[in-house]
Amino acid sequence: MMKKDMIGFGYAINGLKSAFRNERNLKIHCVVAAVVLALTCVFRFSLAEFAVLVLTIGLVLVAELMNTAIEAAVDLVCEDVLKEQFKSDGYSEKAKLAKDVGAGAVLVAAIIACVVGILLFLPKVFGCIF
Repeated sequence: MMKKDMIGFGYAINGLKSAFRNERNLKIHCVVAAVVLALTCVFRFSLAEFAVLVLTIGLVLVAELMNTAIEAAVDLVCEDVLKEQFKSDGYSEKAKLAKDVGAGAVLVAAIIACVVGILLFLPKVFGCIF
């Protein structure tokens, strides 16, 4: 790899470390993901079932990371721009909307993950077939 590629990879790793260190919800998602993935061994999931769970978990983690990035960017702009341009510690409706929509994206991803988990685990736990 070229040095430039390695530097970019380093930034990505630093971003993941920072998000994991500072974001409580990301830690919660990771713990739940680890438990769910461990349970796939207990219930002998097929490779396809495991892959669906991994993709679903990935969806939630990506949504959480994107939400963290949105919140950081909005906070940066609001702290600097609002204070300087408007001489206010005020509150921006657009900033609130951006943060709320980002959080909503995480919620949608988490709901999808729960539905997928139910669909995959229910037959394994209770022996029922849909």
